This record gives sequence, C-alpha cells and structure tokens, in this order.
Amino acid sequence: MVGSLVATAFWSMVPAYVPNNAAVLAGGGRPIDGGREWRGARLLGDGKTWRGTAVGTAVGVLVALGLNAVVDPASAALGVDLPTFELPAALALAFGAMAGDVGASFLKRRSGRERGASFPGLDQLDFVVGALLAVFLVAPDWAAAVFTLPVIAVVAVMTPVLHVATNVAAYALGLKNEPW
Repeated sequence: MVGSLVATAFWSMVPAYVPNNAAVLAGGGRPIDGGREWRGARLLGDGKTWRGTAVGTAVGVLVALGLNAVVDPASAALGVDLPTFELPAALALAFGAMAGDVGASFLKRRSGRERGASFPGLDQLDFVVGALLAVFLVAPDWAAAVFTLPVIAVVAVMTPVLHVATNVAAYALGLKNEPW
C-alpha cells in the first residue's frame, strides 16, 4: 500500500518536478516583470523569465507524454496502476509548477529576500501548490481520480525531501550557487 502510494505520487508529480529545472537550463531572456518594482523592490527579479517559463512548461508536458508512452511496462514492473496524463492535466501540472515558483518569487521579494535566498517551506512546496491548484482547475475529474488525499499527503512529505536532496547534490556538483 505505501509503495503504491509513493509510486503513484512520484509518477503523477514528475511533470511538475521537471519544469523549474528545465527553466534554469534554458536560462536568460526577458524577465517576466520587465524590471518593474513595487515598493522599492523588483516584482519578481531577473530569475523569472518568459523563456524559462515557456521552456519549463514545454519540457514538463513532453515528460508527461513520455511517461504515457511507458506507463504500461512501468505499471507492470512496479505492480501499480500508474495514471496516464491527459494533455490538459499535463499542461496544468507543468505550467502550474512554473506559476507556483513565480508566486514564491513575488512573496520572497515582498519579504525582503534577494534572489537565491532561502525561504524554508515555500522553497520546497511552491511549485507543488501551483501545480495542484492548476490541475484541479483545468482537469478536475482527472485530478480527483489521481490526487487522492493519501497521494497528496505523500507528495507533501516526499517533495521537500527530494527537493533538499537534489539541491544539495547540485550544489556539491557545482551546478548551483546555494544548496537550497
């Protein structure tokens, strides 16, 4: 039962886990906030760009489509009935993850934190909240069938652990400037 929940939670969130990493690799471009400020601080900062948002969303959707292509053998290998991704759900998960991260940047700037500064809790779950809100709005029947309360609970526990572990590894490999 626990293994099935973890497998379903991880599989279902992969299209939301990947976009922010892809956005970083796309790097640069025009900032979403256009350099605008509010109360003396940037709205978002240079780290949130249109290119990164578009690339991150596209990569998340492509990952979902790739998972659809291997769902049967993956389900058989794990002994779990993994979900396939409807296109609206895939788009909502990927774009929602990006939007959640943009929202977190806005909150960080309002709290006086600079780009790259740690904001425990928010840093680990911003994209999860955005992805889940978006998928429940865009594909409510699919989301309700996949993201049951036990799956959401596993996502809420598993995601911060995965986030910290991958960030520490990226920092150790010299791919990030800070370990959060």
